[in-house]
Amino acid sequence: MTTTQFTQNAGTPAGDSETNDSPSKSFTRYLPTVARILLGLLFLMTGLMGILNLMPPAPPTLPPAAVAFNTGMMKTGYMMPLIFGTQVTVAVLLLSNRFVPLALALLAPFLVNSFAFHAFLVPEGLVIVLFAVMLELYLAWTYRRAFLPMLAMRVTLTSN
Repeated sequence: MTTTQFTQNAGTPAGDSETNDSPSKSFTRYLPTVARILLGLLFLMTGLMGILNLMPPAPPTLPPAAVAFNTGMMKTGYMMPLIFGTQVTVAVLLLSNRFVPLALALLAPFLVNSFAFHAFLVPEGLVIVLFAVMLELYLAWTYRRAFLPMLAMRVTLTSN
């Protein structure tokens, strides 16, 4: 198994951040860790609440479209356990600092759907979703080098 190192300052040579001990550099080097832990804790909490059936009941004033959406997801029998299980898995990966780019890729479709759900159906929860999306985007930018091979227009396959 290989481990890939990513520098926080993608545009600077690897040794520059160690030689310059200015207060702003020392503070900003912790931002990816703080963002990763916050996002991990958020999804650990929501995933476990869903798995353990601790979610608060939906308010009676939900729009009919939101009720229909939630009811349809629950009636499939597999979608909600899949979502909550994925949230816990992603949270464990983020909190343990293992496979972070994979965790971010797994989390992206959920965040897109959560954003659309709250933007179009239930605007009350939009603030926390925007916070999670901002953390996701920041971390995706921080780990952008890990995503570059995935964004190649053409890939040459190599034989073993």
